[in-house]
Amino acid sequence: MPFPRSLLLAGTAALGLAACTHQAPETVVAMNQIQVIGTHNSYHAGIAPQESVLWKKTHPEQYAALDYRHQPLTAQLSAGVRQVELDVYADSRGGLYAHPAGPGLVAQAGLPADPPFDPDHVMDRPGFKVMHVQDLDYRSTCQPFTRCLAEIRAWSQAHPGHVPVFILLETKEEALSSLPFPTVTPEALTPASLDALDAEILSVFKADEIITPDQVRGTAATLNAAVREHGWPSLEAARGKVVFLLDQKKITARYLDGHPSLKGRVAFTNAEAGTDDAAFIEMNDGPANAIAALVRQGYLVRTRSDADTKEARANDTRRREMALISGAQIVSTDYPASEPAASGFVVALPDGLAARCNPVTAGPGCVSARLDR
Repeated sequence: MPFPRSLLLAGTAALGLAACTHQAPETVVAMNQIQVIGTHNSYHAGIAPQESVLWKKTHPEQYAALDYRHQPLTAQLSAGVRQVELDVYADSRGGLYAHPAGPGLVAQAGLPADPPFDPDHVMDRPGFKVMHVQDLDYRSTCQPFTRCLAEIRAWSQAHPGHVPVFILLETKEEALSSLPFPTVTPEALTPASLDALDAEILSVFKADEIITPDQVRGTAATLNAAVREHGWPSLEAARGKVVFLLDQKKITARYLDGHPSLKGRVAFTNAEAGTDDAAFIEMNDGPANAIAALVRQGYLVRTRSDADTKEARANDTRRREMALISGAQIVSTDYPASEPAASGFVVALPDGLAARCNPVTAGPGCVSARLDR
């Protein structure tokens, strides 16, 4: 069930979230004065049937955390999702992830072969790839990264009045050490490979189709000063555009190398409040009051309403309720309105809206029904 409007209003008042100290004039809605639903691991096609048989038997708890799947990106966007998450792996020479361990393990177990995961041999070609975990959870509804972006862009071009679509990029470079079979070691991400990531984005999206750190910073000394003192662009200026967000804090220094305050970069970093590059902050576990405090200061915040299928299996709505009243502009879930869990757990905005006025920052001039077109 969507979060009840009455409980939302009561929770907002109880937390003292009604006051807003950082908002555009009441006749103008800024792009950070909205709230949208996003999906976690939006590309996730799920583990193949026979590999699922193996993992349920040998690692049931780990399998349960991975037992979800999403519709293609186009279907999610058409159903009202306005933030997608893509996990990206560098593959500068091509072929690094073309032969995952899963099919071999299925054959060794004497099980029927699963459908091929890469019939067009996309994985043999250079370029960033999209998947959750190499060798283990590697099937995606779109591949490679640029094809995922092209799908988003095609939808955006067909719906030019949409509120900005936020594209969260989780950069992956971790080796796996706990599995009882050999796995691929990903390429380390360097400033040069992060340059390549920006270049791949700009090979699909035109510069004027993206809200960039340079645009938000304007003439301010730093990006942080811009969002705290001047705010984000208006929603009207952001319509039909996308915003790229980097998930992993550990690559921030590499992404900032040669780009102070994200000058010339495409994506916003997941930053610490008060640093020069701080405009976007992840606070996936709350609490609501801490998120609200950041939102009032002008930051764009992403939080999660559920994780590892735990809340969904138990139909536990407490984390969902916290996320929605917190004022986080992006609430991420594995179970948007078009993909409810078997338990009935679902995360949606009231009245089936794709975007609504932010419960912390929106002024009286904001009308939820008019936001997404």
